[in-house]
Amino acid sequence: MKYILAVTTLALSMTAYAAVPPKAERGRSGADCRAAESGPAVNVNVLGLKDRRGKLILELYPENDADFLESDKALIAAGKPFRRVPMETPKSASVSICIRAPGPGRYALVLLHDRDGNGKFGLSGDGVGFANNPKLGLRKPAAKAAGLALGSGVRSISIVLNYRQGIGVGPIKSQTAGGQP
Repeated sequence: MKYILAVTTLALSMTAYAAVPPKAERGRSGADCRAAESGPAVNVNVLGLKDRRGKLILELYPENDADFLESDKALIAAGKPFRRVPMETPKSASVSICIRAPGPGRYALVLLHDRDGNGKFGLSGDGVGFANNPKLGLRKPAAKAAGLALGSGVRSISIVLNYRQGIGVGPIKSQTAGGQP
């Protein structure tokens, strides 16, 4: 699948458990991230959902600018690391989604909220977030800005989703403190 993120004038191409609260919804690979399981993996606590429509898609890329947000087919054909975990957006409870990495190392993560579930990124309605929650400008963040190191265990992080607001893109103001709708 291909998702296009256009932040004002630039398009991005996205071929797009450590301890988790008991009521949290988990992505389909959540069992892979139980504390008793070995990694490498990252469990993402999703913050700032605009609503509970559509699906969430978490993607793992190599942490370099040439491969970050590249087509999944191109990365797989070249033998480069790429992983994708989709899940329906839960109707309630906190949300976490987990993704396994092919091995310890440095990776870049992107999280998409495909609100209409059409399999395409729509700038006017869909949300996007990255590891480390870099501020989004007129172009995609550098891979290092959205990167993280994974060891042999499960790492937990939080990603705040960003949505179009007027002429800019950013987190929903009322939910940046960790709230969920």
